[in-house]
Amino acid sequence: MPHDLKHGVPPIGTVHIAMIGEALRRAVADMKRAPTFGIVFSAVYVILGLIIFGVAYKTGQSYWLIFAAVGFPLVGPFAAVGLYEVSRRIEQGRPLDLYQIFGVVALQSRRQLPSISALVLFIFLFWFFIGHMIFALFLGLSTMTNISSSFAIYFTGNGLMMLAVGSAIGAIFALLLFAITAISLPMLLDREVDYVSAMIASFQTVAANPGPMLAWGLFIALLTFVAMVPLFLGLFFTLPLFGHGTWHLYRLIVEEGLREEAEDLDEAGEPA
Repeated sequence: MPHDLKHGVPPIGTVHIAMIGEALRRAVADMKRAPTFGIVFSAVYVILGLIIFGVAYKTGQSYWLIFAAVGFPLVGPFAAVGLYEVSRRIEQGRPLDLYQIFGVVALQSRRQLPSISALVLFIFLFWFFIGHMIFALFLGLSTMTNISSSFAIYFTGNGLMMLAVGSAIGAIFALLLFAITAISLPMLLDREVDYVSAMIASFQTVAANPGPMLAWGLFIALLTFVAMVPLFLGLFFTLPLFGHGTWHLYRLIVEEGLREEAEDLDEAGEPA
């Protein structure tokens, strides 16, 4: 266990929309400072996406690509754990040693990250199960159309209805997972805290600041979908941007929490 970790959930401050811009500005600076790490960690994510695409195409199950496209961005933050560590080291002025950074990432397998990863993986797979049920419900009896070579079926009445229902349900899954992981993942790297407390703190942060946090989540989702179009290659830019950005947004929220906590203590200490 690292000796520099603080214990417990940190003070969580009010989230302002300006924090997102500042987090992105710092993220771009980190990308320029350490571009190699962004390429290395993004490669894992891009290869995974290409594998999903290849399997769906080879098996003729093209409809799985729709469900994967909705669910795929949900697992992105886990590929960014290494980027959190890079940003933390830049923030602390520590050397960007490749061996040490990978060591910190490997260390997470003995802490809380596997537990929250298992939960997210379960939800992700459950989404695939629900997606298959939706497809069977609306298009299971369709004939005379080879869905592995033609997407025309998706523009029929049932196809459009399937896309609408699937998108709505997928959005619910996305919102849930975003709420419990928005700041819990960098928190687990930054502090010694159990994953349940981290997820609760993340959910409460999103619930208490729906405007800025949902804007952040929507920005991530839209840009990730765009990045997936050119054979996932756009992820080489977006994953480092959101990985570094998520770390800095978390740090800004904690800094705001500490500031608000100090103000409350000063007001409590003032004579009546």
